[in-house]
Amino acid sequence: MPDLQVSIAEHYHERTKYDPQTIHTKSQALNWEEQPIPFKSYKFGASIDLKPYLSEESKDDWWQRLSKLLVCSYGLTGAIPTNGEPHYLRSSPSAGGLYPAEVYLISRGTPDLPAGLYNYQAKTHTLLHFWEAEVWNSLQSACFWNPALEQTQFAIVLSAVFFRSAWRYQDRAYRRIFLDTGHLIGNIELACAMTDFRPHLIGGFADEAINQLLYFDAEQEGAIAVLPIADLSKVREHLPLARTALPTAPQLDYPKIPDGGLLSYFHQATQIPYHANAKVNWTVPESEEHSDKYNFPFCLKVSTVCNPIRWDTNLRGLEQTMIHRRSTRAFSGEPLLLEELNAILDFAYQPQHYIDQHLDRSPDYFDLNLVETFVAVSGVTNLEDGCYYYAPRAQELRQIRFKNFRRELHFLCLGQDLGRDASAIVFHTADLKKAIEQYGDRVYRYLHMDAGHLGQRMNLAAIHLGLGASGIGGFFDDQVNEVLGIPPDEAVLYITALGRCLQRASLSGQR
Repeated sequence: MPDLQVSIAEHYHERTKYDPQTIHTKSQALNWEEQPIPFKSYKFGASIDLKPYLSEESKDDWWQRLSKLLVCSYGLTGAIPTNGEPHYLRSSPSAGGLYPAEVYLISRGTPDLPAGLYNYQAKTHTLLHFWEAEVWNSLQSACFWNPALEQTQFAIVLSAVFFRSAWRYQDRAYRRIFLDTGHLIGNIELACAMTDFRPHLIGGFADEAINQLLYFDAEQEGAIAVLPIADLSKVREHLPLARTALPTAPQLDYPKIPDGGLLSYFHQATQIPYHANAKVNWTVPESEEHSDKYNFPFCLKVSTVCNPIRWDTNLRGLEQTMIHRRSTRAFSGEPLLLEELNAILDFAYQPQHYIDQHLDRSPDYFDLNLVETFVAVSGVTNLEDGCYYYAPRAQELRQIRFKNFRRELHFLCLGQDLGRDASAIVFHTADLKKAIEQYGDRVYRYLHMDAGHLGQRMNLAAIHLGLGASGIGGFFDDQVNEVLGIPPDEAVLYITALGRCLQRASLSGQR
């Protein structure tokens, strides 16, 4: 049995690292004839057209809010012409534009939304009611009676169609799937704030029970997250926070797994089994607050306290940013202002500064105590080049290495010019071994969704400020730690590159 001293999550992480010595030998030519379609189709069901409710003249408030929530979360926002079917773009970014996530609605049954199962058809902006039945009790049972499901009337379930991403990224696709899901969760959180809803994140559920409820072929598609949606226009749905993550036992005994089979095996190994009589304490522990981990003696410390970004009346600036957002393809290399970098970090990490704009002061994550943030600065005015640790509680950057890293960042980001030309690159990391001690192997999902959620907030803040942002999921894992001076026990989860675009798009609502 391989790697008996490490859990399957650690084994997966090591097996899917990119290394400069082997990356070219392991890469595979893409079979473009097998490129998956990023839309799910059904041969039956009743379709509900959501497009009319996007109009300001719509008189149906609830449907108008739901329509805006879905289009801002995962709706189509553009198209790139091709020789055949256009390549459609969505409000949520996805690695390689592959969009592995699917969005489902489960309704308890209301006059607006009859009971049953729905799939969001992003291509047509419709809801497909493909199963009409009382299913809410089954959802509650599969989620071990999470209190967020007691008063809410509908829930969003996010799934992953694994091959959509694995077609290009092979086994490493599992990382990107959960980063993409994190982007989507970030969009749902903010779109709910714009529409007077509140999502309650659930990552602890019985996987097989949810998969069966939604009629998934578990070899092809799996549930990733459940989000009961509270309607804040109804007082009874103003719910307290609940625990979002449940642990699994670390798996230390596993067979030799061939390349190409690791993703599927790992996903199965991190599932929570269903127990009809399971008792879960969903109360959030009082101690759950992010602590600043690294405080190096005598290091340069720079305050990130700033004026919050203003998102305009009724969050119109945020809505426009979500609709017009595009991942940046090229940076100019020109420096950012320190105030701009501070504003991006502030929006991502200090949600309490935005309650006067009716944003959630405490959005749901799985466990931000596990995620650390480092910033490699190559061009920020009034900030010395180098690598910094970002301390969110103290709201300051703490320098840990003195150097301009442009050349090294170009290498670390697999030779992408984005790494070389960015003004600042944000690295999300986690002590994987300690995280597994707390949550078991399932924590690998939680870590990457939280990193994607944070990355999406930074992405939107940068775009709103007229800057560029691009998420990078491909990098030389171990070399990042070596070059930047990040402690070796920190596993790199995600990279977000920030800078000035070669061609800056004009968005309404810029600060």
